[in-house]
Amino acid sequence: MNVALWIVAAVLGAVSLAGGAMKMVQPTEKLAASGYGWVEDFGPGFVKAIGALEVLAAVGLILPAALDIAPVFVPLAAAGTVLLMIGAAATHLRRHESQAIAVNTVLLVVAAFVAWGRFGPYAF
Repeated sequence: MNVALWIVAAVLGAVSLAGGAMKMVQPTEKLAASGYGWVEDFGPGFVKAIGALEVLAAVGLILPAALDIAPVFVPLAAAGTVLLMIGAAATHLRRHESQAIAVNTVLLVVAAFVAWGRFGPYAF
């Protein structure tokens, strides 16, 4: 189970890093044109802040355990990702974007699995 948690955390970290970096680097107009219509509901600073939180979550899912420095941050990062996905799903629900809600739900479940495993029976 420990190996499964590592793999799931690595995949979740990669997804969070890619999504967060994209939100931090690209202007909101380009994001909106790329199919991220939800950015029109928020200011550019808020979108960049969401991106920064996703990048921090990606770092927190992998580095603390890999470097054996404060590994308690792994389940905390996973719990933070759960909260981010709840907010994302609420935004997409309000905008009637059901396909995006499905993606948020999958990421939420994966993050909850990592949080459960690392807070509980498979803590570092």
